[in-house]
Amino acid sequence: MSVRLETATPTDTQSTGVLRWLVAATFVAILNETITLTAMPRLMAHFGVDESAAQWLATVFLLTMAVVIPITGWFLQQVTTRQAFLLAMSVFTAGTLLAALAPVFWVLIVARIVQAAGTAVMMPLLMTTLMKVVPESDRGRVMGNVTMAIAVAPALGPAVSGLVLQSLSWRWIFLIVLPVAVAVMVGGLRRLTNVGEPQPAHVDWLSVALAADGFGALVYGLSEFGVVENPLIPAVTLGVGIVGVTLFVLRQLRLQRDERPLLDLRTLRIPVYRTAMSAMALAFLGMLGSMVLLQLYLQNLRGMTPLEAGLLVMPGGLAMGLLGPRVGRWYDRVGGRVLVLPGAAVISASFGVLALVDATTPIWVVLAVHIALMLGLSLLFTPLFTMGLGSLPAHLYSHGSSLLGTVQQVAGAFGTALVVMVMSSRAASLVESGVEPAQASLSGMHWAFAVSAVVGVLVLALVSRLPRKVRTLEEEPAAQSVDATG
Repeated sequence: MSVRLETATPTDTQSTGVLRWLVAATFVAILNETITLTAMPRLMAHFGVDESAAQWLATVFLLTMAVVIPITGWFLQQVTTRQAFLLAMSVFTAGTLLAALAPVFWVLIVARIVQAAGTAVMMPLLMTTLMKVVPESDRGRVMGNVTMAIAVAPALGPAVSGLVLQSLSWRWIFLIVLPVAVAVMVGGLRRLTNVGEPQPAHVDWLSVALAADGFGALVYGLSEFGVVENPLIPAVTLGVGIVGVTLFVLRQLRLQRDERPLLDLRTLRIPVYRTAMSAMALAFLGMLGSMVLLQLYLQNLRGMTPLEAGLLVMPGGLAMGLLGPRVGRWYDRVGGRVLVLPGAAVISASFGVLALVDATTPIWVVLAVHIALMLGLSLLFTPLFTMGLGSLPAHLYSHGSSLLGTVQQVAGAFGTALVVMVMSSRAASLVESGVEPAQASLSGMHWAFAVSAVVGVLVLALVSRLPRKVRTLEEEPAAQSVDATG
């Protein structure tokens, strides 16, 4: 079942060329996950929709990612690297063009779905290819560069859209991305080489349906909590999602007996991967939740414009991007444990400080804490990606990256829903007791950031179980449980 490479020992030049274009494409694609957040008020005014409808532009992106990513583990084994790249970037580019030209709101929603479908293929393709072409001794450095695409792009999305909206129409959010996406697609096709050979296999359509129903309903239900007035609708949808995911898991366990699962869950039998994935999901949950809370705090309570709020969070995203490659080199030298422990401690402390800000807190304090938060996340993301996927045997790389991406999307939706629900319920309770709305909202944010701080503590508890270095299982059976904690 292992994937045979066309070039058993790819040269550094070949590896760098392949990964450079995959990183560029992934960065452009993932940037769009959060690029509409700052543009929400403008889009609501242009299309005449309310806030609950406008938030679908972000929700539907997460929803599509959660539905498509579970299928990519199987899909990437059926096609070549160039075929997967061409499909992903063609779909993403088509969605970007449709978004820029959208005459009505529902067309913009469809465009976001198309964009997300292309993005969902790029993420696992990048991670799977990296694990195949980069030797274990150099994975930390390379993964540090990859972190910029996966973690920094969502952090920079609101800042980029804020800059564009300062003097241009909302359509330019997509029009500026469009030529970049086309250039990356053309350049990548000219220089990309196929890293592995396709392995045609039967697809279990029941698994596809269960994945779409389960993960889709799960993300939708989580995203709607705290947004709609009737909590029964997201609660029922969430229940449907849980049932769907449960049936999907049971189906994969049955298909694994015949070596034909859509998403191989034997990755979860490996302790390091399981722990790294859990910590990664919680950290991503905290990051997206903090992005929502900070935008609400800066624009609603501090009266900042979208541009000002976007510029304030930009230094943190840039700091994460600049530190990523350095963290990768540190990982290659000292291992992951000495990086993830202080990283988790910093993000928990940062959330704790944000839980104390008020309407008079100096803006430079908020800026400094946000930069610290992004640096802490940078210390986490690169080692967790490297350790988690590095602990898998080669034939499970595509499944491991797909599962990691799926869990991330669910965690992102849950993080947004969690902070909005905590903030809204606390604020509503205080308003009913006679507290001014502004003060009630601030108190709600305090509670939401406090919950995020608890999440940071959970991340710290998880990463404390990780080893300094990971034993790589290149060809061991996936069914083996590996004790890498010793």
